[in-house]
Amino acid sequence: MRSSKFLKAEQACLYWDPIGLMAGVDEAGRGPLAGPVVAAAVILDDTRRIRGLADSKVLSALQRARLYDQIREKALCCSVAEATVEEIDELNILHATMLAMKRAVEGLRLKPAKVLVDGNRIPTIDVLAEAVIGGDAKIRAISAASILAKVHRDRLCETLHEEFPHYGFAAHKGYGTPEHLAALKLHGACRHHRRFFSPVAATLMTHGGASISITVS
Repeated sequence: MRSSKFLKAEQACLYWDPIGLMAGVDEAGRGPLAGPVVAAAVILDDTRRIRGLADSKVLSALQRARLYDQIREKALCCSVAEATVEEIDELNILHATMLAMKRAVEGLRLKPAKVLVDGNRIPTIDVLAEAVIGGDAKIRAISAASILAKVHRDRLCETLHEEFPHYGFAAHKGYGTPEHLAALKLHGACRHHRRFFSPVAATLMTHGGASISITVS
């Protein structure tokens, strides 16, 4: 049985909606100094319940990993998409996030009748859409999307760590922690850093405006 928290939120959002499939959309990685922004879209199967869905930020890494596998197995369909560092630098992070969300929705195998997007903005898509503030804690499909996006991006950061271990991407996932800022100051920026985020821009000025492209063993 659905929890009352999810049930009330979904009823409120869907009361006047068209009949058909509903997709939840969320993103991960708007705030970090490095790496792409990732978005996911999920259409859940009401006949295959997934216990424990919640905003990815309140779950442990082990809980997210377990739910990630269940979502991939039990959802009717799901899609994960990215906007690259280059696109973030060109478009800005907001528009790059909308682009990643658009790609995630368009990547769904089934076309939803409506899309519910976490936050207060919606991407430009050819489907009825609604923004839901705090949706990752209210709408099960958005919770699922938040988990897929978070796990996908965290795993991507682990691969970045293998390429550039001296930044510590596996630990901070690209966020501007003291350790990350210290590594930026020491090593300069690499090609995975977002050049127009202020700590990175300051580092590039200090290091002559060039990104490094070598790994440190």
